[in-house]
Amino acid sequence: MNNPAHRDLALAFNQAATGYQTGRPDYPDELFSELITAARLSPGDQLLEIGCGPGKATVPMAGRGFRITALEPGPELAEQARINLTGTPSEVITTTFEDWQPDRHDYALVYAATAWHWVDDQVRWSKVAAILAEGGHLAVFGAGHALPEGFDPFFAEIQQVYNEIGEGVEDWPPPPPDQLPDPSPTYLEHGYAVDTVRRFVWPLSYDADSYIALLDTFSGHIRMPADKRDHLYSEVRRLLAQRPDGLLTRHWVATLIVAHPA
Repeated sequence: MNNPAHRDLALAFNQAATGYQTGRPDYPDELFSELITAARLSPGDQLLEIGCGPGKATVPMAGRGFRITALEPGPELAEQARINLTGTPSEVITTTFEDWQPDRHDYALVYAATAWHWVDDQVRWSKVAAILAEGGHLAVFGAGHALPEGFDPFFAEIQQVYNEIGEGVEDWPPPPPDQLPDPSPTYLEHGYAVDTVRRFVWPLSYDADSYIALLDTFSGHIRMPADKRDHLYSEVRRLLAQRPDGLLTRHWVATLIVAHPA
């Protein structure tokens, strides 16, 4: 995160420390099972997590018996992670991956959950390779918004509101999950052999309060001018109030890639 603007945007998550753990979705158990199998991990292995946040992916891995060093640049998020990891063989260090000085080079796995894209591309590939044990792996995954065929029309309606307040995105809607690009070529270009790529899609239901709590964990919404954010949230409430059950269905997609230095 050498770009100051990029660093500021990444650190905006620190403002959502208390709501991130409950607001963001849990990763599927199947994802962790696939990761452990593909990386050939055994309980007690030493792992490094980059950008752990409050521990969304740290807690499940610690619960499976791994010893984890977790890096998190946001002080409030790091403190939340320490609380959530109480009683586990885990250490949380308040730092970026770029600034962190490793004291060991035998990690069985380095992994990043919804954080890899924040790490300086000029640093991450070589630094990971340097700290992995022989036979060690890199795993990257994240949870993003999926719009499969027949997705909830709420999102087409609310997209019009984003456009009206000048917060719309180009090329909307994004491709459905089964048409997302394969990330393997990027890893190959940086000297990594790809062991597995697997995509997971799952739906979650939200009422107005829980969906707004989710939006409050996204950097773009955290930094959005208050008047725009207030209008957006009032429209979320208005649209859901028109539904008999007051609920929307949001699909999530996680693409897991496990690789190792070639």
